[in-house]
Amino acid sequence: MLSLEYLARLAQEHSSALTAQVAEFEIQGHSFSASQRPHLMGVINLSPDSWYRESVVSTTDDALNRARRLRTEGAHLIDLGTESTLAHAARVDPAQQIRTLLPILKPLAQEGILLSIETYHLEVARSCLEAGAAVLNLTGTTPPTDLYRLVADHRAGIVLCYVQGSNPRDVSDFIHSPDHATALLDYFRREIDRATAAGIHAIWIDPGLGFYYRNLQDSAARIRYQAETFLHSFRLRTLGWPVCHALPHAFEFFQEEVRSAESLFAVLALLGKTDLLRTHEIPKVRAVARTLGILS
Repeated sequence: MLSLEYLARLAQEHSSALTAQVAEFEIQGHSFSASQRPHLMGVINLSPDSWYRESVVSTTDDALNRARRLRTEGAHLIDLGTESTLAHAARVDPAQQIRTLLPILKPLAQEGILLSIETYHLEVARSCLEAGAAVLNLTGTTPPTDLYRLVADHRAGIVLCYVQGSNPRDVSDFIHSPDHATALLDYFRREIDRATAAGIHAIWIDPGLGFYYRNLQDSAARIRYQAETFLHSFRLRTLGWPVCHALPHAFEFFQEEVRSAESLFAVLALLGKTDLLRTHEIPKVRAVARTLGILS
């Protein structure tokens, strides 16, 4: 799949999308413009069930220290998540999510660190935005209009995720259409209309490559789907908003070198003109992005 011939055909077939321009915006005094891309989103996992062990923290102090380190390493945004998307992981009710998040969120927001909250619960979003969260990483696909208005009222940003299910914990088999980018365009066009109608000024669209569909447990099939989506991402930018991708891991292939996997996928994502990279490995991915920037 990945060859000069494939890339040449892709660019030729969708040449009009190659020059698509996306919105630029400011969140809490931080500018997100195309001239600065890619932006980097670091990850802090507050669930002990999360797979990527290096991103898991067990105490509030550990979370605060990791957030400060991620910012020093070059993260523009830091994403806090309390519930793993793994099928066997424990569910975390909204009240517990709020109790876990607020002692971390409040001091970091006061320090000027830009924080994203990963949730699909309205009450969690409300509490965290009121406490200073800058971005809602929305992993639910049936958000009430009230949630969009809440984000707009706080002048916050939003990451709209594509999920085949109501949320990442409610997925089964992945239905892959002949041209998956078309399905993504249809979904995001509808949700962008709802979000902008509510007054949201800052949007990223995320195809949701990190979710655990049952029929994508075969590593080769999953990686082909992820690579295809990365490389077609420039087509999504025709919607007028920047694209976010969570970088995957391909453990079956990388094994003991798994911490290098996100660097490989960052190359594919950047070839597809991804604007925001969600990564557990900020220094490695930052180095890749800087190198590709010099070569471009």
